[in-house]
Amino acid sequence: MTDIDHELPADDTPVYEDRLWRDDGWTARVIKNEDDDGWAVEMIKDGEAEPALVGPWTMGRDKKNPKPLDAGAFRTLVKTASEVLRRHEQQRHAMLHKEVTVTANGEDINVTLDIVPDEFDPYADLKAFDVYGAQLAHVKVSAAFKLSKTSAEQWVEREFRKPD
Repeated sequence: MTDIDHELPADDTPVYEDRLWRDDGWTARVIKNEDDDGWAVEMIKDGEAEPALVGPWTMGRDKKNPKPLDAGAFRTLVKTASEVLRRHEQQRHAMLHKEVTVTANGEDINVTLDIVPDEFDPYADLKAFDVYGAQLAHVKVSAAFKLSKTSAEQWVEREFRKPD
């Protein structure tokens, strides 16, 4: 068994090997690049099944084996993988959360749509809030509901009755 195939201990003990580092909730593993003769590194956050980041890894001086992992490279990989996860979370939030502000009777009303992507029964929560954050209304709508300034204005004008 090579260190590439090395199984990690079940505990949180840090591991610092040439091709395997684990610390601070992350594992870096240097693997053979399936696309060419080179090497790749994968970063896996503890508890996750899939890597957050996979990228090319530098060859060592012998031009055959990978360069060993070290503390500086590991810190950079953790920072990069964390940023990738953060951007994915921001993108997911942006896809599932929409927000517009409309004016009714001289008052600003913030209207939000939060999609709940349930596998069997997806839906969305349509809510209205006053300028102080107090909830004025809440209805469950189709996950396909399109929130726009116009649809929000119509909902408010219809006294928050569930849209068609």
